[in-house]
Amino acid sequence: MFSIEKKIIVITGVSGQMGNEYASFFLEQGAMVIGLDITFSSNETFLNNNNYLFVKTDITSKKSIEEALKKIKNQFGIPDILINNAGLDSPPSSSGADTGAFEDYPEASWDKVIDVNLKGVFLCCQVFGKAMTIKKSGSIINIASIYGLVSPDQNIYKYKNTNGNIFYKPVAYSASKSGVLNLTRYLATYWAKQNIRVNTLTIAGVFNNQDDEFLEEYCNRIPIGRMAEQGDYNGALLFLASNQSAYMTGSNLIIDGGWTAI
Repeated sequence: MFSIEKKIIVITGVSGQMGNEYASFFLEQGAMVIGLDITFSSNETFLNNNNYLFVKTDITSKKSIEEALKKIKNQFGIPDILINNAGLDSPPSSSGADTGAFEDYPEASWDKVIDVNLKGVFLCCQVFGKAMTIKKSGSIINIASIYGLVSPDQNIYKYKNTNGNIFYKPVAYSASKSGVLNLTRYLATYWAKQNIRVNTLTIAGVFNNQDDEFLEEYCNRIPIGRMAEQGDYNGALLFLASNQSAYMTGSNLIIDGGWTAI
């Protein structure tokens, strides 16, 4: 029922923690996976798999994305599924002006995050969505965040405010992920008659060996009591990629351990 065997799937930000996870999962499902990133992934799961192609791509450059599409079409054909996973964030381990007071947040940092998290999604949708219109079929899945729905809970970062340090979860990530939500809705209605579905998957934090203080604060805040494991979002992605969600477009599927229920 949820088969995506032989489907052509493009995943941006493939060299990151979740990009690696998604690519491995879809390869296991029999899909043909193309990973886009500015940094090469040396994951051995990919290297010897004939159903995998890595294309070095700068998603903030339309020309770079168009060149990637040419390579993909030459080897596999027009993609069936696009997962806009690439993103920039400021984790608890960050320091400096990026995590200081809002009034001092650097303009350059704002531009960099918006370029990747929002402009990158916009450009990838332009290029790959246009190709999908030729087939009159496709599924685009934009990865969003709980911090695109609600403001970051700054209380969970208070433990970092010692010895005169100030830590705030910065604004650009939230603003960019909010933008992704309405870009999704816009494109869902724009391409609906051409059988191209566009949905958002909103996720919560994923465990990645964060410091103990952060884990304690975060897990106390979330109803399910833990951060997500890498594989916790695979089922939702499979649903959105497969024909089992054929009547679903313009929607936001929230998998967040209950964070936004509070």
